[in-house]
Amino acid sequence: MNGPLRVLVCDDQLLVRTGLVTIIDAQPDLDVVGECGDGKAAVELAGRLRPDVVLMDVRMPVLDGIEATRRLAGAGVPQPVTVLVLTTFNLDQYVYEALRAGASGFLLKDAPPAHLLHGIRVVAGGAALLDPEVTRRLVGRYAARIRPVDGMARDPALTPRELEVLRLIADGLSNAEIAATLQLSPETVKTFVSRILTKLDLRDRVQAVVYAYRHGLAT
Repeated sequence: MNGPLRVLVCDDQLLVRTGLVTIIDAQPDLDVVGECGDGKAAVELAGRLRPDVVLMDVRMPVLDGIEATRRLAGAGVPQPVTVLVLTTFNLDQYVYEALRAGASGFLLKDAPPAHLLHGIRVVAGGAALLDPEVTRRLVGRYAARIRPVDGMARDPALTPRELEVLRLIADGLSNAEIAATLQLSPETVKTFVSRILTKLDLRDRVQAVVYAYRHGLAT
């Protein structure tokens, strides 16, 4: 990619937003192209500025971060924008809805600056950012609310091994953990993950987690 990554920062708390902007702008490969304090402004700014990544708080006035994410990255959006959601442990219940809305991942608000910067670069590169430990907490607490669609899943044409990998992804395991569990090489697991996403027409492993629970492939 030519030039620094363009980042839009959206958070209704001015102090938090200022801190995020300061941290991001200090990096030579990152550039904050805009900032705002509500979801409606986030959607408008993202449409005008076309940032590489939108850093989105969940709880904001006018339009919350989940609906703003849906309008920027949800199903059917012609030119989706990459959204990285900011959350806190006591707001876990919003994470699943944000991921369903199209977010490429989530970060804890109290994460160290290095994690924030890494997260922006990861999602900008097209990968998903799911912290395995947070994912386990999320799935453990809210799996019962993820209701399978009617008629189970349409035949996804996954092999038994691919189904096994998908279920482990849904459990929040990283590629390295899946490799250790199944006694496979990390490269082989990476290939399985890629095949799963391709066969199911999913953008990333975030969507794979949601798919697995929505289609009764994981419980």
